[in-house]
Amino acid sequence: MKTVQISLNSIDKVKSFVNDITRFDYDFDLVSGRYVIDAKSIMGIFSLDLSKPIDLNIHAEDNVDAVLEALKPYLI
Repeated sequence: MKTVQISLNSIDKVKSFVNDITRFDYDFDLVSGRYVIDAKSIMGIFSLDLSKPIDLNIHAEDNVDAVLEALKPYLI
């Protein structure tokens, strides 16, 4: 598992983020404070405080570089 910090501070960013990560078969969790939600759930993402950076847990053992490349626009 790898953890990175991302910023999703607009509706368009949230939409494109979900579209980008649904291409991968891995599990992704967003962690904000004590809340953990499925990162592929748009409704779940909008339940978080998007004004602050969010931790993204990537549950992948291999090929993490391809995932990180797709996440570049969102990384802090």
